[in-house]
Amino acid sequence: MKADLAPSGESRLSVGILTFHRCINYGSYWQARCLVEGVRAMGADAVLLDHHSVAAERAELRCAFRPTLPLHTPRADFPAYARKTRAFRDAFARLPLSEPFPLDRPETSHDLVIVGSDEVWNLEHPWYGGCATFYGEGFGGRLASYAASFGNQDAGRGLSPYWAGRLDAFSALSVRDGNSRDIVRAATGREPDMVLDPCLQFPPSRAGEAMERRAYAVVYGHNFPGWLMEPVRRWARDRDVRLVSLGYRNDWADEQRLDADPDLFNRLMAGAEAVVTNFFHGCVFALAHDRPLITAPTPYRRNKVQGLMRSLGIEERILTAETGTPAYGRLLAEPADVASPLARLRGESDRFLKRVLTA
Repeated sequence: MKADLAPSGESRLSVGILTFHRCINYGSYWQARCLVEGVRAMGADAVLLDHHSVAAERAELRCAFRPTLPLHTPRADFPAYARKTRAFRDAFARLPLSEPFPLDRPETSHDLVIVGSDEVWNLEHPWYGGCATFYGEGFGGRLASYAASFGNQDAGRGLSPYWAGRLDAFSALSVRDGNSRDIVRAATGREPDMVLDPCLQFPPSRAGEAMERRAYAVVYGHNFPGWLMEPVRRWARDRDVRLVSLGYRNDWADEQRLDADPDLFNRLMAGAEAVVTNFFHGCVFALAHDRPLITAPTPYRRNKVQGLMRSLGIEERILTAETGTPAYGRLLAEPADVASPLARLRGESDRFLKRVLTA
């Protein structure tokens, strides 16, 4: 018999959260941390399911030390990337974790397993794609998804009957973008709930934001298009704002913070004058901390970024080569006005989680 959510001292619902919690990536780390902390705050006994894969761990290390392929990684950057990797591993160890188990042989049992957030259903993910565990294979108890995504896997390609059948085993389905909603709808005939990424549903605290001597804007991502760099640099020079690149080398920025740990990443995002990013969670953190932002998403991240911006009605924050220079100054001067749609989506996300946790 399952446990109910209950006051301290009584039996609580046992929840395992299955996601990409060991990726050396700020967004992956924070979405996992925010979701497990948020579910625990709602009264459940929640842990991150600590899956391990030698192949995935090797791929993570290769990516950590050469994160901007196909560009060359300067040898001088390796020590900074090593410090960043160690900082992430220390941060992983502080998360509430289950007993470790092989990724392809889940050996844990919970009243409820929540799959998500992140690209957990992306069959094209470079090292987790095609892993049936993220489709609930091998778990007992109820299955639900929270803010699951198919990433760059386009809805037009559909989903095979095998993977669609795996989704049928979920008692509740929610996704974080329209592309993923369309895939689930077409494959299962079910209408998944649209919910917020955990970093927007349970935003990290702004307490202790980084104290910098000069005003700065965050550059987060890599392989930015050439047409974006000069207008951003001109905007920064005109306002005496430093461009600080977080986690990845961008030579067009004024400063490289390649070894920033996850907490420093959050603090620097919170204190920035503005955020320039081509990553999904760069947009998420700018919005969570009410920072002005512009984005030019890479093809790999386009589905996620466009879905987020459309859900909040701020598609103008997605720039193209045709965007005029005046738009940069206007968009980087003021945060996006998203209070109303965020409040609505937080309410819907809260209701979904409460329904799942009390079913």
